[in-house]
Amino acid sequence: MKRTEFPDPQRRRKNWQCLNGTWEFEIDNEKDGFSRGLLHHKLASKIEVPFSPECKLSGVQHTDFIRACWYRRTFTVPEQNRKGRIMLCFGAVDFEAKVYVNGTFVGGHRGGYTPFSFDITEWADREENEVVVYVEDDVSANLPSGKQSPRRESFGCFYTRTTGIWQSVYLEFTPEEYIRSFRFYPDAERGRVEIETLTVGKGKIRAEVFYDGRLVGQAEANEYFRNRLGIALSEKHLWEAGRGGLYDVRLIFGEDIVESYFGLRSAEYREGKFLLNGKSVFQRFALAQGYYPAGVYTPASVSEMEKDIDIATEFGFNGLRLHQKVFDPYFLYLCDKRGIMVWGEFPGWGVRYSDLEGLGEFLTEWREVLERDFNRPSIITWCPLNETWEDLDDSGKTRDVRFVDIVYDFTKKLDPTRPCIDVSGGYHGKNTDLFDYHDYGNIEGLTAVIEKLERENELYVDKLYAKGERRFYRDGEAVNLSEYGGMTIGDNVKTEITDCVQETNAWGYDTSPSEQVFTEKYIEMTRRIADCKKISGCCYTQLYDVEQEQNGLVTYDRRHKLSEENRKKIAECNRRKAAIED
Repeated sequence: MKRTEFPDPQRRRKNWQCLNGTWEFEIDNEKDGFSRGLLHHKLASKIEVPFSPECKLSGVQHTDFIRACWYRRTFTVPEQNRKGRIMLCFGAVDFEAKVYVNGTFVGGHRGGYTPFSFDITEWADREENEVVVYVEDDVSANLPSGKQSPRRESFGCFYTRTTGIWQSVYLEFTPEEYIRSFRFYPDAERGRVEIETLTVGKGKIRAEVFYDGRLVGQAEANEYFRNRLGIALSEKHLWEAGRGGLYDVRLIFGEDIVESYFGLRSAEYREGKFLLNGKSVFQRFALAQGYYPAGVYTPASVSEMEKDIDIATEFGFNGLRLHQKVFDPYFLYLCDKRGIMVWGEFPGWGVRYSDLEGLGEFLTEWREVLERDFNRPSIITWCPLNETWEDLDDSGKTRDVRFVDIVYDFTKKLDPTRPCIDVSGGYHGKNTDLFDYHDYGNIEGLTAVIEKLERENELYVDKLYAKGERRFYRDGEAVNLSEYGGMTIGDNVKTEITDCVQETNAWGYDTSPSEQVFTEKYIEMTRRIADCKKISGCCYTQLYDVEQEQNGLVTYDRRHKLSEENRKKIAECNRRKAAIED
């Protein structure tokens, strides 16, 4: 069995049970499984959870469309764990799941990227129990699907699809009265934290805060549904780029104990700069898409996630743009722990922005993302939308700017503690905390845009409702070049997005005949960006290849393309002090 670690260290209980491993499985493209009695009968094949049926690690590796599928397994609950509540938890299931325990429907969930759980105490009342999950998915249905290919094959910048269960499944055992959720509000300037708790039941709640094993603060209060505890910390340790410095937290409510952590830091864009704990820090990011050769969306192990962060660190990046996907919570924990700054993004591609029809579905799942990851210090910016251009299937349909404006306002309402970029790349709406743009031009084109920004204070993105209705940069706004580069190495590589099929006709936005030329180009572009006093950060495309998009610094299976000497040159360039940091 793989992925046996507790899925999310942000909220840990000792009493839990992993349900990953071998499940029964059956594809049901005709969606007639209920009429065929699949709810109560053995399924046709096996699958390894939590890997999607499209990937090698699942043991299925069916890469054609899967409109619907079924899962089944049995699990035992020892008598001592049947005295409180039994929660059945799913990390993520793409897209719509219906869950049955011992033949009874216990709940459903829509959304392919966010966790959900059901209290199954009433139905899991025996030692051996059965869970059945029915899933429907359709990447063409005006739903968030990110970079999942809407065709049978991968092409361009769309890759292998993910259907069904792709994050861990587990049981959590709680007392009758328990801690439902909590939020941390760190105050880096004053060295304190406020903890908002939500409980099922009433009683006394206690919070204990530790740093490196030492008790540095505590508080308690009577709890009924919701409370807020203020704790002054006896030791002040800031969460910084390259050094996590996490505080551990123990929350105690009656017999329920939850362990967590937070980072003491502030993050904002002000006067053209990104400020971490009040200090200007240049964002030296690489784009990471969260795809893996054997697991597609799901990394095989913690070490596989750690390797991605090791690669980013070796190249001198201080952060990652986690692109078009809600990443595994354990990956975010590793970023929290190691001081890797990230943008919290959403896989908004797949939604049509030309009208508001898909807005409700979008906001429902985006709210769940904000709730899941609110406490993560590594997330220094929310990025709900990316490149909301014309409809991919009909260039005559431009986006409705109200969609963008509503998503920005919604994000700021649910989390006023973080900056939010309304749209990365194009096109911005009326309000954003960061003026962000993409530039895959050569060094001459990239330089021309930067010089115009420096000399004339001019930068804009096209379109609000219609072509020519531009959104201009406003003096004092922070600017970020959040996609540039995208270079491949070699002569037999296309330099435009085409209909190329997975693993053939590799492409990039630009190409270099040798790794030496590649390294020189990288350094020249990155230095020009970092030397601009009006740019607060940049993000290179990309950290690793993904299927046919082979413009990463390393290959899809994370092997180095560059010599140690050239890797060191790039790292030195990335770590060089930027103009905006003086």
